[in-house]
Amino acid sequence: MRELEQLDKNNLHHAYLIEGIYETVMPKLLVFIKDLGVEISGNPDFCQIVLDSLKMEDARDLKSKSYEKSFSLGKKIFVIYANNFLLEAQNALLKVFEEPIANTHFFVILPNTNLLLATLASRFYVIKTDQTESDMQKDSSEAERFLKMPEKNRIDFIKEMLSEKEEETEEENSLSNNRSRAIKFINTLEFILHKNLPRSVSKGVFDTKAREVNFFVHLFKVREFLNQPGSSVKSLMESVALIAPRAL
Repeated sequence: MRELEQLDKNNLHHAYLIEGIYETVMPKLLVFIKDLGVEISGNPDFCQIVLDSLKMEDARDLKSKSYEKSFSLGKKIFVIYANNFLLEAQNALLKVFEEPIANTHFFVILPNTNLLLATLASRFYVIKTDQTESDMQKDSSEAERFLKMPEKNRIDFIKEMLSEKEEETEEENSLSNNRSRAIKFINTLEFILHKNLPRSVSKGVFDTKAREVNFFVHLFKVREFLNQPGSSVKSLMESVALIAPRAL
């Protein structure tokens, strides 16, 4: 993966944000960390966290561990992968990333860097991989089918996608799975529209009403709300279904 060649072991940044897919990025990253002379097994100064959704309690735990003294007096390495990064967790970690800790380095892997607030993302050295785009291409058929549906069918599509019941009391596994599923679909939808909407509109493929809607702004807001605890995944995704451009 050429993009990870940007990692320079002789000039290591305190925090990296890598946009990519877990199965592709993680093995390459672990090889780089080993090359730093850091053991990834049985080493209390190496912490690998893989979560569907990074929540407030995870952020507090990470913050606490980051301020602990190194056992080896060498580098402390944190590798974090999450499909989703809740807003309150981002706010809790802001100080950690804006005030670098000596010999402490973070590698945060996300499927889409837009999951992070701009204020937080700006604290990282950002690396985007080609794998992100190729993965979205694999998932594009469902999103393309969605764009061709009438509104009623789109609502049914959303209900089927969010198959696990969303309760007001927030059952964490159900909600985090739904949020991750929704964000992944939005990312794919945005990818397809960015590639095809300008050309399609110029050819009259999308209907007139859709051209009047700043749909990309709406997607950004939906993604932002999906990162907030207590927001309704179903309602947010239904709003996408109602105003998304429809291919004729």
